[in-house]
Amino acid sequence: MPTIRHASFAPHVAPDARLLILGSLPGARSLAERRYYAHPTNQFWRLVGAVIDRPLAGFDYDARLAALRDARVGLWDVIRSAERATSSDSLIREAEAHDLAALAATLPALRLIAFNGGKAAAIGRRQLAGAQTSAMLIDLPSSSAANTTGFAAKLEQWLKLRTALDV
Repeated sequence: MPTIRHASFAPHVAPDARLLILGSLPGARSLAERRYYAHPTNQFWRLVGAVIDRPLAGFDYDARLAALRDARVGLWDVIRSAERATSSDSLIREAEAHDLAALAATLPALRLIAFNGGKAAAIGRRQLAGAQTSAMLIDLPSSSAANTTGFAAKLEQWLKLRTALDV
């Protein structure tokens, strides 16, 4: 497969966000549909729905984003653009990162920054090293179906995000 340069989406983050969830770079299905976590086997919407106690997987996309905004949850990716032949994070090359520190500096209520998967954590933590934010950082198991950890084990880790939201 040829390597193609892909770009991420704009952040979905309100100024009062308490929790910021950062993925790596949207996969092929998400890029094609211009929606975060569009692949039906990705467990993101089930996991974050459990965090905010809303059945997001059953909502249409706009309602999902509105529910995140209402719960004070922001969503973005650590990578601005990168080369990749498939949706696998392990194939990401020549990554250009977003300025996460600049975004975090605009979010005075931010309590927690969560990384959805190892690639997001590796790049995001480097971007936030020395940043002026009091937000705690947490690494989560990837919501991708490529991560074969069972849903219950993922959910146990993801529910730790509730500490930022007073749920």
